[in-house]
Order: sequence, then C-alpha cells, then structure tokens
Amino acid sequence: QSRGTPQQGGCVLAMMRFWPAAFIVMACAMGSPATAGVIRGTLRVPANAPQQAPAANAYPGHAAALPGNHMIARQQASDAVIYVEAIPAEVNAALAATAPPPPRLAQRDQMFAPRVAAIAAGGSVDFPNQDPIYHNVFSLSPIKRFDLGKYPKGSSRRVEFRKTGLVNVYCDIHSNMEAFILVVPNRAYARPAANGDFALPELPAGSYTLHVWHPDLGTQTSTVEVPASGDVVVALGY
Repeated sequence: QSRGTPQQGGCVLAMMRFWPAAFIVMACAMGSPATAGVIRGTLRVPANAPQQAPAANAYPGHAAALPGNHMIARQQASDAVIYVEAIPAEVNAALAATAPPPPRLAQRDQMFAPRVAAIAAGGSVDFPNQDPIYHNVFSLSPIKRFDLGKYPKGSSRRVEFRKTGLVNVYCDIHSNMEAFILVVPNRAYARPAANGDFALPELPAGSYTLHVWHPDLGTQTSTVEVPASGDVVVALGY
C-alpha cells in the first residue's frame, strides 16, 4: 500500500509494499516536456546465495559426460526478467525495428549458458553446442514443445517461440542441464546486470503493469506511472 508521496527536490518519492518485497518508485521531473520515459532501477536479491549441485531431473542422462560437478549459481540478479505487460502496438513495432539478434542458450561445460533467456513472442533462440560432446536440447513445455536431436560441437539450432509463457529446457543426454526461456508479450523488457541494475526501453507517458520474474525467487507485479516528463526509478527486491 502507499506510504505517501513526500517531495524530494524535483522528484516525487512513493513507496509501495508488496509481500515479500518493497517497491520504491521515484518520478523525477526533468524540467522540459517529454513524450517518453524510461523505467529503470535496481533489483535486489538475497545475498550470498549458495551454489548448488544440480539435482537429477525427470530425464536421466545416458551418454558421455564432462568431468566436474557443474555447480549452478542460483538467486543471481542477472537471471531475472523485468517486463511490461502491455504497450501500444506502434511502440512495440518501433522496438522490433531495432531489436538485437536472437539470444543464445549455449551448451557449455555441460550447462546452459546463460541459464535464462528472454524474448518477445514471435522471437527465436539459438542453441549452439560449444562442448566437445553431443547434446540433445528439448522441451516438453506446452508453450513450445521441441526436440533438436543430437548435434556436435560447432553446430547450432534455432527455435521460434510464438506463445507467451515459460519454457523449461533440458538435455536428453545430461540430466543436470536445465534452462529457462521466458516468452514475454512485447519488447519492453530487460535483463538486470550482475549488480541488479536495469533499464527498460523508452515508453510513452502512462500507467504500466510491471512484472519481475526469477526462476528461483518467483514473480512480482506492480503498477508504475511513467510521467510526461522524466524517468521512473524503481527499486525492486526479494
């Protein structure tokens, strides 16, 4: 609930609490009219999250493996996806015109790197094999079922994702391998840096529903007002 809107110089500061996290939103007037603002801020995650040896999933491996424990770092800020639920169609089209190349979920050291990929609906993900052994990437998720078959080092496959939602990705050969693809409804999304800093693309002034998703920490939702002048700084935390 709202804790008030005290004035801080040219900014209005509002704190909204959503269990289990607190969202602090600061709207700063920049002094000149603007037709677009940026939602930016920092995502805080629990400190000193332990690395965990991967547990065997429901798809046991049955072929050659690389030496090592293949420890997986969890609760990393960079594994989160922050996105806006809906934006004007013309804004989404403009963002699509300058979209970067498809993200990659590489198979490296018998793990997926990175652990998480995010794309807008209709986008694709590349799956290059960078290991000296075969992998077989697949998913049984209802959002997108696929099986890329076995392919060696230096080869890659590409998959298109048309539906929004979460896609769990595994390797049919190595049971410790797991990744996540979050397909979001538009191109107004961001992945935080290792320190939690993030910035979404420019958006017109208005009210937006902001989602934060993390494979280990769950989902949060809040409402953010992008003013007609200035950006919005949002502090998110689990």
